[in-house]
Amino acid sequence: MNRIRRPPGNRRHAFFVAVVLLAATSSSVAAAAGGPGPLGVTMQAPATRASSRIGALFGESGGLEGGHFCTASVVHSKQGNLIVTAAHCAGSGTLWFAPGYRDGKAPYGVWKVTRTFVGDRWSGGQDEDSDVAFATVESIGGVEVESIVGGNKFVTGHETGATAVTVTGYPDSQESPITCTNRPTAHSRTQQRIDCPSFTSGTSGSPWVNGYGEVVGILGGHEQGGSTPDVSYSVVLGREAADLYRAASTG
Repeated sequence: MNRIRRPPGNRRHAFFVAVVLLAATSSSVAAAAGGPGPLGVTMQAPATRASSRIGALFGESGGLEGGHFCTASVVHSKQGNLIVTAAHCAGSGTLWFAPGYRDGKAPYGVWKVTRTFVGDRWSGGQDEDSDVAFATVESIGGVEVESIVGGNKFVTGHETGATAVTVTGYPDSQESPITCTNRPTAHSRTQQRIDCPSFTSGTSGSPWVNGYGEVVGILGGHEQGGSTPDVSYSVVLGREAADLYRAASTG
């Protein structure tokens, strides 16, 4: 049995003043959004209760040796066993979720994915506007994952750019998560984008969390999340995502 624990309960003088005020404003906006620093700056994610809800996805080996390839996070559900990621991360074969994963260790357990849920438009043709997936994970010793690390609320119909969001994920070349806070902008009617550097392969599925602890985006969508590490995308979460969440929540 995997051992699990609960997380612990982020002219010259005038020019100088302007720079200081701009940095202070960016920091304040980031703090208001739950972010650890200035807008548009990527850094190592601190180990907090909020970051413990986000974890790395591993493949069929059942252990951590095979390397992680995507990111997922716990979202609130009645059963307490639900995670969300990108649909292009939810392939065939057994998957394992390690919330709060750092430096080869899974302090809150390694949870087996038992069932995945993707929309009809994704399963029928991998429509980039449907690149969202949910999955249920098996309990450990009768305990559900949400009771250990908590879960963010999954919210649809949120206006793009209404608030800054914090994106946290696991590049497949690193063994700890990175995080960045910025304000999303519209890429199209169905896609939103965010400017955050260094979000490379492995960060697909990273949640976009606003200052209210709500997931309002999932890194994926256009170009499966983006073709460059400095610009990332998400589906605009609407009716299809809401219906998928309801289906996954009820099993």
